[in-house]
Amino acid sequence: MGTAYADQAHAINARDVSFDFDSVPMHYIPGEVMATHIINVMHLVLPEGERAMAQALAEALPQIDDERLREEVRGFIGQETMHAGSHEKARRQLESLGLEVGPMVDRVAWLIDRLLGDHGLSGRARHEWLCERLALFAGMEHYTAVIGEWLLTNDKLAAKGMHPAMLDLVRWHGAEEVEHRSVVYDAYMHLDGGYARKARQALIASSGLLALFVISSAYLFQRDPSPNKGRWWPLQMASASLRGVVPNFTTFLTEIPRYLRPGFHPSQLGPMDNALRYLAQSPAARAVTERSEGTMNTVAQAGVTEPSASEAES
Repeated sequence: MGTAYADQAHAINARDVSFDFDSVPMHYIPGEVMATHIINVMHLVLPEGERAMAQALAEALPQIDDERLREEVRGFIGQETMHAGSHEKARRQLESLGLEVGPMVDRVAWLIDRLLGDHGLSGRARHEWLCERLALFAGMEHYTAVIGEWLLTNDKLAAKGMHPAMLDLVRWHGAEEVEHRSVVYDAYMHLDGGYARKARQALIASSGLLALFVISSAYLFQRDPSPNKGRWWPLQMASASLRGVVPNFTTFLTEIPRYLRPGFHPSQLGPMDNALRYLAQSPAARAVTERSEGTMNTVAQAGVTEPSASEAES
């Protein structure tokens, strides 16, 4: 059992936000076909892994006796549930434009379930397998937090004219990845904390995510029905990465030493100011606030009635 949980005093909660994707085109980063599909992987494929993370954390919850960490885990699970719903709407929009997304997402979901499910184990074997999965997911969350910070600070997507709804979606998701970057790591350290397991699974996470991005992006490019999408997707992928339109793929290699440094903790990635600021000010968040204020005003107005004749005379 790990030490008591003592992360930043910040509550993690699911946010009820919604996005309007009705006007999103196939290539929502103008002139960047492959970059668009790399971003598509973030919001179409990665949520399947997040679903598996949430399931593993739900399985771990009864074994976590630190109430603060339990609160964080419950908040993480709630956020990932909201992510799934928001990304599903984006998926339906792209499918309506002719992008064949379903078969790939279904295949990834099947593979994740086969590889990362609980396998019906019990006793000590069940606990060990849970720790293996948490170590793997902790490594993955390191990369999603780094990419999330990149999404928040990179200005090239906006400069390229990326559709505002999609830009808001990926930045909102990235901000929440930064916000809950420590949860899976802390859950793993609480239940096990072994360095050898952490290191082994971090290497698997790094290579697995890199392969997932390349294979899934290539699949989406090939299924893209647009006649003007260009050719040689590997060249387009390399170009987008080198120009900073998408995160540099070397991140999956250069981040390994930092993550495996003894004494590392995700909070050392830096302050989460950018993430919290965006979560408070994003267009989707403002829309929720405006709807809430509108509802409150309506209720308040409904409570104001015209005075009766006797009241008016008095």
